[in-house]
Amino acid sequence: MINILLVDDEKKICEFIKACLDKEGYNSDVAYDGKSAISYFEKNNYDIVILDRMIPDISGEKICEYIRSKSNIPIIMLTSKVEDEDRIEGFKLGCDDYICKPFNVIELVLRVKSILKRSNIKGEEVIKFGNFFELSKISPELKLEGKNIYLTNTEYKILLTLASNPKKVYSREELLENTVGDSYEKFDRVIDSHIKNLRQKIEIDSSNPKIIQTVYGMGYKFGIQ
Repeated sequence: MINILLVDDEKKICEFIKACLDKEGYNSDVAYDGKSAISYFEKNNYDIVILDRMIPDISGEKICEYIRSKSNIPIIMLTSKVEDEDRIEGFKLGCDDYICKPFNVIELVLRVKSILKRSNIKGEEVIKFGNFFELSKISPELKLEGKNIYLTNTEYKILLTLASNPKKVYSREELLENTVGDSYEKFDRVIDSHIKNLRQKIEIDSSNPKIIQTVYGMGYKFGIQ
């Protein structure tokens, strides 16, 4: 799953962009200020950042500089400044693309796809951790130490969600929303049952799990870093 960080203080614009990204099958987190953006970035793994230049507390330029000092992740900068000098300055700061407001959201989505393709972040790729763990992003195919492990569709979705963002702790409600669907909305403990079955398949010792870890009072996280 492609994870996107969207940073803009205009809530309605964010909601519309997020809806379009969701429709494409992307997972997106929204930050409305600089501090939240940096917090999201530090706690999660993203494939691309969409960043407004005019952010209230910390400027988009500073956020861009910070992200670029930590990662080579692609950055698309949004701005109402249309002068050539401003665009040049944005590229100097490390952004990969520049879109002037107002813009067509379809164009933004196409640019996201283009950058992801150039960055070799494709849906057919796998999530790998050394030679131990290899999970397909498009089908329920898991290899542990080269051995194929059968997963049900729900088990696969749970594992893919967790492995796509190893730093994030997912609540049961989030896992339900991402994997099981609305039919189980009031029965969040159904996730525990799927996690138990999944651990029996992938853990060396399911009573002392290392791959899917419980964070008490919060939920679950992926244990391989």
